[in-house]
This record gives sequence, structure tokens and C-alpha cells, in this order.
Amino acid sequence: MTYLELSAWFVGVAVVAAIVLSLIAGRRRAHIGAIALTLAALVILTAVFDTLMIATGLFHYSPAHLLGVHIGLAPLEDFAYPVAGAILLPTLWAALRARRSRRDAEASS
Repeated sequence: MTYLELSAWFVGVAVVAAIVLSLIAGRRRAHIGAIALTLAALVILTAVFDTLMIATGLFHYSPAHLLGVHIGLAPLEDFAYPVAGAILLPTLWAALRARRSRRDAEASS
């Protein structure tokens, strides 16, 4: 399995989970701006810190399993994890917030 295939599965699972969580959240689903801001921050941090860690030799990737596109020294496949996090975490937060609001509304009735 290549890193791209692994990354695709990882992001796919995150997208499916985000859809389910958005349905659970109902009207209180994650704002697209929150997702975009999270995505931008995580991609920038990944580019900077992965480049530094690869440059210092903390880890490396097998070139045979890479697509060949890099941002800094970080391979493109390495950005799947922050993308998945940026998709999944705001939707999880919104679903938990909606669940808490429903529970509080039920408790006050």
C-alpha cells in the first residue's frame, strides 16, 4: 500500500464521520469558516514542522511509495492527516455542542 492510498482511506473515513456528525449536530453544525481556518493553520504548521523534522533526520519516507510532490521537504501525502483533522474536529465539536444543548434543554424542562 502506498502512502497515497493510506492517506485516501484516512481522509475518506474522516469525511464519512464528519457527515454523520453534521447530521447529529443538526442546525448547530460546524461553520465552513471554522473548517477553513483550521485547515489553513494545520497545513501551514505541517509544512513548517515536517520540513524541519525531515531536514534534521528525525524521519524519512520511502521514495518508492510517494507520489513525488513535496511542499518544502514534506511529501504531499503527509498533509492528509491535518486535512482529516480540519474536517473532522470542527464537526465533532459542533456535534458535541449540539448534544450538550439538547441535554441542557431537556434538563431545564
